[in-house]
Amino acid sequence: MIWHVVVIAIISYLIGSINPAIILSKLLKKEDIRTQGSGNAGTTNTLRVLGKGPAALVLIIDVLKAVVAVLLGTWIGTLGTSAYTPEQILALHDYALMASGIAVILGHNFPIYYGFKGGKGVATSLGVLLIVEWKIGLICLVFGLILILASRMVSLGSIACAILYPVLVFVIGTAFNNKWLYLAFAIILALSVLIRHRANIKRLLNGTENKLWKTKSEKANLK
Repeated sequence: MIWHVVVIAIISYLIGSINPAIILSKLLKKEDIRTQGSGNAGTTNTLRVLGKGPAALVLIIDVLKAVVAVLLGTWIGTLGTSAYTPEQILALHDYALMASGIAVILGHNFPIYYGFKGGKGVATSLGVLLIVEWKIGLICLVFGLILILASRMVSLGSIACAILYPVLVFVIGTAFNNKWLYLAFAIILALSVLIRHRANIKRLLNGTENKLWKTKSEKANLK
């Protein structure tokens, strides 16, 4: 069972390390996006630096790489299990989900191909949520979008969803056979997002967080 988890974690990490924001910025602007804007290699900074089209592509790829990693991980978890007991197979399923989900996010945040400096893992975490349990993922997505549109701050929606996720897992989560392992998994994912948003949290508390767009009154005050 251990070899399954190790192989799943390594492959998922390598998939997660593929960063479309860095790749696109080098292709389109001949520069590393981590030296521009906020310095983050993710969707929001891509929107600011490269525009809507590249940002949409980055978002899609970051979500899809999580989906691929988790699907591949669960498939690897079925290999060579003919001698396992039903209880062991159920446990392996949970560990495969946990290893693939956490590792693909770690790969995005700390990519081995780019000096271990990547993004904040929000889109990749969303991909994990959607493929592990799409109902919970969809609730988090809608909740996050409403907050983002209302506040004009992506960080607020991301942070709120990170906090909401373990709550939803505790209340309605059924993807894992072991509910407590699932809750631990959700807490780890939530903490990974919160830790990567430390600076954003400080700015939110100070009232200085950047917004996606400015209202007419805000623009007028700048003149």
